[in-house]
Amino acid sequence: MQPLTVWQEKIPERRVVVLGATGSIGRQALEVIAAVPELHAVALVARANVDEVLAQAQRCGARLLAFHDQAAAQRARERLREQPLSADGPPVRVFAGDEGVAELIAAAGEEPGAGEIIVLNGIVGAAGLRATLATLEAGYTLALANKESMVAGGEFVVQAARASGARIIPVDSEHSAIHQLLEGERRAAVSEILITGSGGPFRGKGRAELATVTPEQALKHPNWSMGPKVTIDSATLMNKGLEVIEAHHLFGMPYEQIKVVIHPQSLVHSLVRFADGALLAHLGVPDMRTPIGYALTYPARAELPMVAPLDLLAHDLTFESYDADLFPCLELAIDAGQAGGWAPVVLNAANEVAVYAFLDRRIGFLDIPALVEEALDELGSEPCRSVDDVFAADAAARAFVDERLRQGNR
Repeated sequence: MQPLTVWQEKIPERRVVVLGATGSIGRQALEVIAAVPELHAVALVARANVDEVLAQAQRCGARLLAFHDQAAAQRARERLREQPLSADGPPVRVFAGDEGVAELIAAAGEEPGAGEIIVLNGIVGAAGLRATLATLEAGYTLALANKESMVAGGEFVVQAARASGARIIPVDSEHSAIHQLLEGERRAAVSEILITGSGGPFRGKGRAELATVTPEQALKHPNWSMGPKVTIDSATLMNKGLEVIEAHHLFGMPYEQIKVVIHPQSLVHSLVRFADGALLAHLGVPDMRTPIGYALTYPARAELPMVAPLDLLAHDLTFESYDADLFPCLELAIDAGQAGGWAPVVLNAANEVAVYAFLDRRIGFLDIPALVEEALDELGSEPCRSVDDVFAADAAARAFVDERLRQGNR
């Protein structure tokens, strides 16, 4: 018997733009880039953390920087005038605001180096939609970790990708798993997508316990290390609802064929059921560097020595249904996705405001779904005909929830 030949496709050279560089996804992306010689960070974007971005640029050699906060961009320019990152290299360019981020994305194609441009969108919240559209309109490959882009503007994101021919590779662990499970398969043969979720830190708790939950408790995710917003979304199960909407747009699957199942161990990242009865699962340790590496090097696979291999003998795998009465955010999201129009935009924006209000201790944990439902009842029936409508719906939902918070009725 001939020995098995191990074949590894050559990893393509790529220049990487990291949006949300100081967040959880951005930091892990830079760790992956540092471990893969074919990947080169050429641009970094953050909200306002000047010290960290300049330190990152010094390490990775990026010469394009942008800050959503105008004052932070000015501070960065002043720092660089006083102390340039390199005495002999090209000067660092600093962009500011949403328009500046779009300018940075366009300018990335002019940066020296080999390989195509790939933009990793790790921005948190609906602010990532503009960057997603700018990336696709430029024709660059998009490694998408900003699920809110698909939730709020999925129809327009898909249209932009088709118009430019740009490729979208999901970074969320669940959608990365589905992308891999569907690779080479005929979509007509797919009968069901199963998105797994850990159930968050409050799986099995009662309403009385949820009523007294603190931000510190909600931020203690049992398996994943994530930023605060997505961690709270995981605790409310809103994250799973957003992922259902994202999967609908990414993979063109009807909502009726996308299901959520609770898997407390977070080792099976998603499953796909086929018409012949086969059920394929994607397994791995809960480490976001794996889907980040997959997106940045696709269709090859880079060796990531920092990611531990999964020891199947060390774990039991269990699955269960979720409690829709205790965690209504999931059903609210699915209903909003099916309704379309303003509904998913309102859902996303209202949830974002409510989550940060909870983190600021202005409302309780159970007030998050209540505020989202109120916003949907008030604003969720309008049609959404353009990207401008998306931003109008987003602004209206934020204003509505802000007003409810000011009224202090919670």
